[in-house]
Amino acid sequence: MNAALALARSYGVAVGFADLGDWGAAELCAEYDPNGPFIRLNARVAEGMALGDLGTFVTMAIGHELYHHRERIGEIPVIGNRAARERAADRYARELLEQST
Repeated sequence: MNAALALARSYGVAVGFADLGDWGAAELCAEYDPNGPFIRLNARVAEGMALGDLGTFVTMAIGHELYHHRERIGEIPVIGNRAARERAADRYARELLEQST
């Protein structure tokens, strides 16, 4: 099983695809909803991806949002600077991707 999916399961975070709308030039890959908790992967982004690319997308998107879940549950501190927090979430996602390959 994909490391990010397994980790989401261990945290009790549900994962699924949903249409997250059109963001124009920006691309919303996923969103974290703490009221589930739930991670929604953007079906519009995933459409038409090759299987290998889809696997990378899923791992990176789940990993990024799991970082925010870990912040929410107090497992890791919340970084005050939004840009730095998003970079940290991306780094965490890349680490999960490396574990999955």
